[in-house]
Amino acid sequence: MEKLESLKSTVASLSEISENEKNGFINLVSRYLSGEAHHIEWSKIQTPTDEVVVPYDILSPSPDDPAETKKLLDKLVVLKLNGGLGTTMGCTGPKSVIEVRNGLTFLDLIVIQIENLNSKYGCNVPLVLMNSFNTHDETLKIVDKYSNSNIEIHTFNQSQYPRLVVEDFTPLPSKGQHGKEGWYPPGHGDVFPSLMNSGKLDAFLSQGKEYVFVANSDNLGAIVDLKILNHLIQNKNGYCMEVTPKTLADVKGGTLISYEGKVQLLEIAQVPDEHVDEFKSIEKFKIFNTNNLWVNLSAIKKLVEADELKMEIIPNPKEVNGIKILQLETASGAAIKFFDHAIGINVPRSRFLPVKATSDLLLVQSDLYTLVDGFVIRNKARANPTNPSIELGPEFKKVGNFLSRFKSIPSIIELDSLKVTGDVWFGAGIVLKGKVTIAAKPGVKLEIPDGAVIENKEINGPADI
Repeated sequence: MEKLESLKSTVASLSEISENEKNGFINLVSRYLSGEAHHIEWSKIQTPTDEVVVPYDILSPSPDDPAETKKLLDKLVVLKLNGGLGTTMGCTGPKSVIEVRNGLTFLDLIVIQIENLNSKYGCNVPLVLMNSFNTHDETLKIVDKYSNSNIEIHTFNQSQYPRLVVEDFTPLPSKGQHGKEGWYPPGHGDVFPSLMNSGKLDAFLSQGKEYVFVANSDNLGAIVDLKILNHLIQNKNGYCMEVTPKTLADVKGGTLISYEGKVQLLEIAQVPDEHVDEFKSIEKFKIFNTNNLWVNLSAIKKLVEADELKMEIIPNPKEVNGIKILQLETASGAAIKFFDHAIGINVPRSRFLPVKATSDLLLVQSDLYTLVDGFVIRNKARANPTNPSIELGPEFKKVGNFLSRFKSIPSIIELDSLKVTGDVWFGAGIVLKGKVTIAAKPGVKLEIPDGAVIENKEINGPADI
């Protein structure tokens, strides 16, 4: 524990962060050092019943009466996790300001949706953005443009913790790394203490708010759902995780299990090697976490004050300027086991539409979806309930490059899969159907002409079109 004592005194002298952050960080490190690993005994895992993971179809309908709906909505706060940068998609600044459709960003769509709710029912659902030190300044500038909208927007920062140098267990900033690279945001499990420390939680409680709906800002399907809110209020659930049936694309997602009488999240990192294949199978573990969470505000307050939210620690090793460092993180979904009357709700896949890469952007900008009142709605003309699988080569990885390579987004209503490699450029009004592979030969530019209809084809050059 000598390590911890010397770390404590070094961290105490870091002027960039608050006492709350210092204490939170030291707590996390001491839990990590004490090795309180949560070993899962595989034989004790049980599949949750419908009481624990409730099928969406059996929820009662939400009230017909607009006055009752207003009452429900006035108990709600919407919180978006806005700490991520758009770097993987080649964008600077917060990911939530990438344009998704019709020139509107993730944030624009979220604001439009909540504005519509507030106007329709005369309620006051506030929007809260949890930023990280990476996105905070930029987000404040952007939020300014919504100052005339009928929606209260709050922002707060999640914690800022020092990266740990592996070699001698000291904080990176005390080694003279005073720029941003000395620090990290400790994962979205931090949403609960940070919301409390910001003073926002108490403010919302004093306004009669009861639930917060937490979701990733890049999940276009995470819209306010009255049936879910109504169910939680009726049943006094402390926590609800939206889950949805796994497809082969989701085999790595965390799943809900019943374990020693509690519902809890099982992540692939916790699974012993010999059971990983079983974890990935769709037979035994049929659902995965969408990270749409509904949590009771009083319950958060109680658990944070009692310091009971001890979620599994996710060690994230990285290298910064040639120095091996460690980031200790936690996930908000893992908190489910600490709340009373916690449940999952097995929701339709439409509530999970994340944009993690330009291949996802292709889907949501295509005719597979339409935009209505800020909601991205799937086109009924597509019979297949699953989306086409899209694989784009590195030339398409950055949003700017992606946009310049499509004169317009092809029609993909009848597409099963698309794989594109090499220097490919798409004209306007193209239709893709069935299984399509387009592979430009190395060093050769391949242009798909305007109006081409390509069905179940492999294209390696102009002659194949």
